[in-house]
Amino acid sequence: MNPLAGVIGEAWDMYRAHARHLLTIAFVIYLAAAIIVGLLSLTGSEAGRVLAILVELFAGFLLQAALVKTVQDEREGRREMSLGDTVSAVMPYIGPVAVASILAGIGITIGIILFIVPGLWLITIWAVIIPAIVIERSGPIRSFERSRLLVRGHGWHVFGTLVLVFLILIIVDLVLGIIFAALPLVWSSGLSTVISGTLIAPFLALVVTLIYYRLAGSPNGWPRADGNRPGP
Repeated sequence: MNPLAGVIGEAWDMYRAHARHLLTIAFVIYLAAAIIVGLLSLTGSEAGRVLAILVELFAGFLLQAALVKTVQDEREGRREMSLGDTVSAVMPYIGPVAVASILAGIGITIGIILFIVPGLWLITIWAVIIPAIVIERSGPIRSFERSRLLVRGHGWHVFGTLVLVFLILIIVDLVLGIIFAALPLVWSSGLSTVISGTLIAPFLALVVTLIYYRLAGSPNGWPRADGNRPGP
C-alpha cells in the first residue's frame, strides 16, 4: 500500500487555500536569494557559482522550514499565522536548517557528479530532513538518520512523488528561461529564481511536509526523535 497516495492533490488543495500566505513568504525568501545569487554571478568565478547554488539550496530549505509550520498549524486546527509570526516561528531553526542544507547539498552534489544514481538516492532518503528538524526538533545530523528511517520501505513512492514535482519545476524554469533569454544574465537568472521559487517552491515544501506526516504515520515512523506522536 502506498502511504503517499493522493499527497499531490492534498498539497494542491492546501496551496490554493493558503496561496496568498505561501506566495508572500516564498517571494520574500527568494527575492533575497536572487539578489545574492545575482551579485555572485557578477564575479564570474567558479567559487561564485558554487556559492550561488548553496544560496538557492538554502533558500529552498528555509522556505520548507517556514511552511512546515503552516502545515502543522493547518493540521492542528490553529489559525493561519501572519508573515511576522511565521518568521518568528522559524527563527530558532535557521541554524540547524543551514547546517543540514549545506551538508545535504554537498552530499547530493557529490553523488550526482559521481554516477547520478547515488545523488538521486540521497535526495530520496533525505527528503524529510527539514520537517524532522522543525516538527521533531531533531538536530541537523540526527535529521538525516530520522529521514532515512521514515523513508525506509517507501523509497520508490517518495522518489516518484518528488520526480513529479521536479518535472513541474523544470518545465517552469525552461519556460522562464525562454521568456528572459534576451535579458542580461544577472537579470534573467534573478527573475527566474524569484518567479519559479515563488510559484513552485511552496508547492514542493507542502508536498515534502505532507510526505513527512504520511510516513510518520506508517510502521517505520516510530519512535519519533522526541518520543511523541505527530499531530493528526
